[in-house]
Amino acid sequence: MSSTRNILMVGVGGQGIVLASGILARAALYAGHDSKKSEIHGMSQRGGSVFSHIRFGQKVYSPVIPECSADLLVSLEEMETLRWLQYCNSQTELILCQARVTPANVSKYPAGISHELKRLFQNIVIIDPLELAGKCGGQKYINTAILGLISRRMDFPENAWKESVEELSPAGSASQNWQAFLAGKIL
Repeated sequence: MSSTRNILMVGVGGQGIVLASGILARAALYAGHDSKKSEIHGMSQRGGSVFSHIRFGQKVYSPVIPECSADLLVSLEEMETLRWLQYCNSQTELILCQARVTPANVSKYPAGISHELKRLFQNIVIIDPLELAGKCGGQKYINTAILGLISRRMDFPENAWKESVEELSPAGSASQNWQAFLAGKIL
């Protein structure tokens, strides 16, 4: 791969952004790419914003995605998507899980977010979190199921993904995370 791929994963605490981004970055390494990752999860225990930049290619010099340079924005929470639009451009693909977590300081979740995102993005995949949870073994596996969907856009061998899932999954959950990954591949 001659150019650097930039993937931004965003959500709120408890959605598994840190685990999913770690699996993606490691799978890129196992696929033979230079891979860098940067994440922020300081407020994750309170449902605060969590994000991770993942970059991979022949040679990656910085873990931080420059603004207007994301190839793919993966959002596990609808409103969080809006915080990161400055990293997108007209070619950015959006994978949006329509989960809604109302922040503590907001009395009513804003309407029309998905409609606006459909207007802004030419290439958008919208996922119903309840439907996906039913297919992948539960809500706690949505993050790895979405990695399965992402894997269809990468040139990584399946064993790079499988080894990464097995190594980074919490104790006792590797098998279920792998099954969720496989369920996501057929979305």
